[in-house]
Amino acid sequence: MTKSNIFFVGAGGIGMANLVRYYLRHGHNVAGYDRTPSALTDDLRKEGARITFIDSPDEIPPTFHNPEDTLVVYTPAVPESNKILSYFRNNGFEVIKRAALLGKITRNTDAICVAGSHGKTTTSSMIANILRNSDKGCTAFLGGILRNTDSNLVLDEKSPFSVIEADEYDRSFHHLHPCIAVVTSTDPDHLDIYGDEGHYLEAFSIFTSLIRPGGTLITHTGLKYHPEVKEGVTVQTYSGGTEGDWHAENIAFGTGCLSFTLIGPENLRIEDIRLGVPVEINIDNAVAAAAAAITAGASAEDVKRGISSFMGAKRRFEVWLDGSVHPGAPILIDDYAHSPNEIRSSIRSVKKLYPGRKLSVIFQPHLYTRTRDFAPEFAEALSEADCVIMPEIYPARELPIPGITSDTILRDVNSSEKTYCERKDLLNLIKNSNFEILMTLGAADIDRLLPEICDILSLR
Repeated sequence: MTKSNIFFVGAGGIGMANLVRYYLRHGHNVAGYDRTPSALTDDLRKEGARITFIDSPDEIPPTFHNPEDTLVVYTPAVPESNKILSYFRNNGFEVIKRAALLGKITRNTDAICVAGSHGKTTTSSMIANILRNSDKGCTAFLGGILRNTDSNLVLDEKSPFSVIEADEYDRSFHHLHPCIAVVTSTDPDHLDIYGDEGHYLEAFSIFTSLIRPGGTLITHTGLKYHPEVKEGVTVQTYSGGTEGDWHAENIAFGTGCLSFTLIGPENLRIEDIRLGVPVEINIDNAVAAAAAAITAGASAEDVKRGISSFMGAKRRFEVWLDGSVHPGAPILIDDYAHSPNEIRSSIRSVKKLYPGRKLSVIFQPHLYTRTRDFAPEFAEALSEADCVIMPEIYPARELPIPGITSDTILRDVNSSEKTYCERKDLLNLIKNSNFEILMTLGAADIDRLLPEICDILSLR
């Protein structure tokens, strides 16, 4: 049984915040630390969590000083030098990773776990939206804020199902125990952890070996890894094209609309599924989400209703300005895309939705190691935009690497316009520029500027 007091180190992270909310709702005393305040930490404090932004053991509330009744949960993004985390480790407390706590939850539920280098937030959020609007229900721990509920937690005490975003960073997803697993993609990432592509792919093979006997693996076609499922696990494939046990047919683009027919095993056919967020990459995500939800017992009508009403997760192709104020008004879109393939898909989706209009992209690289490892791929993907603006690298948990800067990518971008602009000067640059479509991309903190960018562009 989980202890009555839980202290979260790194409480403001999107993947930690849903656990903070979950245990608050279950009546636990919850406190935590995060490096900086944010809108998310503001919400958590309003909901009852005691969160400090000062890294000192003196900030730990007295209630959380007893190792017998206090569990400490941390995220791997927190540095080893963190003083609060060191205090707990040195004083006999049970200290576990966030992933281990999620693992405990999956042992006691019928867990639907979505893994992949990209697509997992949208796919898991779609599954959650389908199930929460069906008689199956679910509790969901999401890596983004589901706009339908304005939360990264969906809670249903009566449902046996949990939906988990299975993060591969630091091998976190190896703590999980899926009944249904989805693998969306295996493009190499986090090579600071895995070292090379082979070990990265091996981690996904290990993940599939954790699926319970009698469970199901739903994996995208054409991936390089080799599933290693237990005997009795069903393996099915999917794609947003015409390949796979689950796939799409009759894809139709209309004015602001995108629909398709879902084809599944045993002659399953669901016609005229309309995407609530009508971008092409979401066909892939919707096919995977429908496959997982139907495997869990959802009906065809549940799928159609859940996908059409899906408003998306915040920072996943989120439209801030749709250009409807007046003819020629600028469009502003934000997307969390931070791998080359995600960036390429996002840019191509915008160009398909708004043909003939100039697309300008602000991309802030996230992590020195990711920039070092994939600079040519980033440059190639970004070159599909008409204009690329790039601020300095966002370091997150990392120290600088000599010789690795934003120019490591930008110098090889072949767009007709490209410029380096420090983050602190971005708003001034935007004030003095004219944009038809402006897209902010990346896993850094560029989203914190969006309200001000929106205000600037709304005056055009």
